[in-house]
Amino acid sequence: MEARSEANILSGTLEIDLLRSFAAIAEARSLSRAAGRIGRTQSALSQQMKRLEEIVDQPLFQRTGRGVVLTHPGERLLIHTQRMLRLHDEALADLLGKGLSGSIRFGCPDDYAAVFLPSLLRQFSSQHPQALVEVVCGPTPRLVEQLDKRALDLAMISLPGDARDAGGGNDDIIRREPLVWIGYPGLDSAHFDPLPLALSDPDTLDHIAACEALQRAGRAYRIAYASSSLAGLTALVRSGQAFAIMTQTAVPADLAILNGDPALPPLPAVGIALKFGRKRASHLTTAFAEHIRLTLPLL
Repeated sequence: MEARSEANILSGTLEIDLLRSFAAIAEARSLSRAAGRIGRTQSALSQQMKRLEEIVDQPLFQRTGRGVVLTHPGERLLIHTQRMLRLHDEALADLLGKGLSGSIRFGCPDDYAAVFLPSLLRQFSSQHPQALVEVVCGPTPRLVEQLDKRALDLAMISLPGDARDAGGGNDDIIRREPLVWIGYPGLDSAHFDPLPLALSDPDTLDHIAACEALQRAGRAYRIAYASSSLAGLTALVRSGQAFAIMTQTAVPADLAILNGDPALPPLPAVGIALKFGRKRASHLTTAFAEHIRLTLPLL
């Protein structure tokens, strides 16, 4: 496939617009989400992908119960696509004299980073190829500590879902995410007494929400694993040794959402907000924050 697709690309058969749609679907893992993100109808995207598959003579997507996933040829094409889109956008920004330069330090929780950052950073880089965004991952309380020390310029943080403006005007909620119980598929939480939990640090919203919900429901529980490492938490859930909670968007495809489980109490939502490290943010920091505010609700 590679030789054929590269030949078609060089001949101009694969248009930038076609590749941009392909990348959007690959990132969103859903035709409907990608359509909303780039302002096209789902039918138009489907026709574009049919045309693209005809050009490369390979199936690029496989439908699943939770959306679409890339085939092996699709993964290979995505590597080329990302490189070509980046070079195209950098060249255009350079020739038109557009784009900001400089660097900022941006903080983000692990679950948001895994789901939202690839698209946010890629789109911002295409507009400002000379700008560098250094990413620091950690739970919200640790990010707030670094903001207070001015070790970060900007951070994406979690707030209680019913919060409106907890930071004097600069951290208003721009997206809300439901918290959900997750477990290994087929594992019945009713068989565990007390309920084993894998939770983040004790001062994080997910930890507090899980404990408070179980206490209100009168359900016994124990903390089987507490860590700020999302990878560690999901590893324990995959082992079948514990249950956890996280934002619904961030749930890995191989784990089950258990919100319909009658043995588990309902959970609140959390709000995603931005918080600046300085009252007078740099032009680049302000531009990146505005990019997130405009893009995040669509992801």
